[in-house]
Amino acid sequence: MSFASTPVTRTLVLGLVGSSIAASLFDIKHYFYISVGTHILQYRQTWRALIWQLCYTNSSEVLFAAMTLYNLRVVEQLWGSRKYASFVLVTGLLSSIIPPVLLTAVIRPLTWGVFDFLPAGPTPIIFAILAQYHAMVPHIYQYKVALSTGPPPSRTGGSSSSSGNNAEDVPGLVFSDKSTKYLMALQLALFQWPGSLLGAAVGWLVGQAWRSELIPGALTRWRVPGWVVGMRSVKSGSSDRFEGMRRRLESEGASTGATASGLQQQQQQQQAGIEASRRRTMGQQLLDEVRGAF
Repeated sequence: MSFASTPVTRTLVLGLVGSSIAASLFDIKHYFYISVGTHILQYRQTWRALIWQLCYTNSSEVLFAAMTLYNLRVVEQLWGSRKYASFVLVTGLLSSIIPPVLLTAVIRPLTWGVFDFLPAGPTPIIFAILAQYHAMVPHIYQYKVALSTGPPPSRTGGSSSSSGNNAEDVPGLVFSDKSTKYLMALQLALFQWPGSLLGAAVGWLVGQAWRSELIPGALTRWRVPGWVVGMRSVKSGSSDRFEGMRRRLESEGASTGATASGLQQQQQQQQAGIEASRRRTMGQQLLDEVRGAF
């Protein structure tokens, strides 16, 4: 339970918490939310569309967003940090532009100006990641929360052995080990609804469009440079280790070859001596024994 092998998730969580605290300390939270009638139509502050996802304006949203991002770190572990960082940047750009445009051009006119507010915070990015988590990660187990304490209704026409209590017959709600992640994200989407709900819906649709290859291929295939996620230092360190290992193996191979050649020469000399002794006649062997005695 840590940020091991997930540097992008760690950066997102720390950056979100830090930027939200800084916006509160410096009293600049009013620059991050969008009121279409005031900020876009009256004062033409279109630059708000590029910064409204940088921080949240209350501590509850910061807490739930940080927990949700932490629980979704498995997406980075499956994809790798480089692809995950590219996905966050692309979907962050798309989900930053689409909700203000949709709110200004479609929803606000249809609601006669009632739906005018878009709260601050990266809720669309979180829901884009949640869409990938929903599609990629299967549930491990399921459990049911019963809605009643009475016995389940008996089956008519069934065998006597199946007429007993059966957990599947008890009315209730079925959850899985993934349900807590969805509930935290849902709470995040409902904090400042309907504006936060609009951002969550757009983020989910952008994530599904990425997965269904409805986004242009140039955006889905684009990757951030390797040094952004620290790939350069890891690659150079690995190459240095492999180079040192190769040199050690070559030196050990050379020394092993020299030792083997020396042993081979010694064995050849011993074999030549044995063959020379075998070629001597019986008379020469008797003379050698007599000379050794004197």
